[in-house]
Amino acid sequence: MSDYQVGFIGIGNMGWPMAKNLLKAGHNILKPGHKLAVFDLDTGRVAKFVHEEPNAASADNAAALAKASNVIITMLPTGPIVRDVVEEVLGAGALKPGTIVIDMSSSEPVGTKQLSDTLAKAGVALVDAPVSGGVPGAQAGTLTLMVGGDDAAAIERAWPVLQTMGAKLFRTGASGSGDTMKALNNFVAAANFRAVSEALAMGIKFGLDPNLIIEILNVSTGRSFTSEGAFKTQVLSGKYAAGFALGLLTKDVKIASDLAGDLGVMAPMCSVVYNAFAHAREAMGYSADFTSAHKHWTRDLADKTKT
Repeated sequence: MSDYQVGFIGIGNMGWPMAKNLLKAGHNILKPGHKLAVFDLDTGRVAKFVHEEPNAASADNAAALAKASNVIITMLPTGPIVRDVVEEVLGAGALKPGTIVIDMSSSEPVGTKQLSDTLAKAGVALVDAPVSGGVPGAQAGTLTLMVGGDDAAAIERAWPVLQTMGAKLFRTGASGSGDTMKALNNFVAAANFRAVSEALAMGIKFGLDPNLIIEILNVSTGRSFTSEGAFKTQVLSGKYAAGFALGLLTKDVKIASDLAGDLGVMAPMCSVVYNAFAHAREAMGYSADFTSAHKHWTRDLADKTKT
């Protein structure tokens, strides 16, 4: 019989479908009679989730959720927000020894390691398990999870919970290693997006049809997740609604760029990609869809051509 009492903090674009998939496996995962506790600063969103999911229950605050849970999942915008929430809960005495905190956000590896050490002193294990696959992957339950942590027993115990939200789970190593891998993945994805954007601009300038450019890329060696997904379904259609904020992707690339500096690794492309996305974020806004960076870059290139 399962004894998982799970709480979920952060019911955003990703957290909502992830929590929903966890509930789908509730009869196998959750302790009999336990409802998935959910908390988000957007109380209206929590109320809507609980209304749609009868096996979920709203928590008044993060501390109340922690007191009712032995596994706590966080899916929040940034690492500092995760640390603030968890340290506040710890300070309130709401985290019981033996509790497992699973941070599925994209957090900074150094901050994750520091938080892990702090929690370990209180008998609480931290597992960093950031995800890749976007909103479609979250909805389908096919996310890729990169799982780091220092407590092997805690990771083994958390594994069945993680499997409800992802199809491909990788054990990456010590605390912060999952976050490191996530930052590297998103840097590569962002670099691909910038490269395709530049290729499209050059091709259009020469007179090529943009749809033809993407079609050929997608059956050639230039093919990537970006060309097959973001450009084909979002940019060319003019939707610009992939469901991932420009500010968040920029933040992830900065994590990778900062990591290169901390490790003494020469990574000039990482710096160039970060600067490109940072400029787009300043122009388009933090909450704009990341694909809208292409619109900014296209205008920027056009303006430079005129001058």
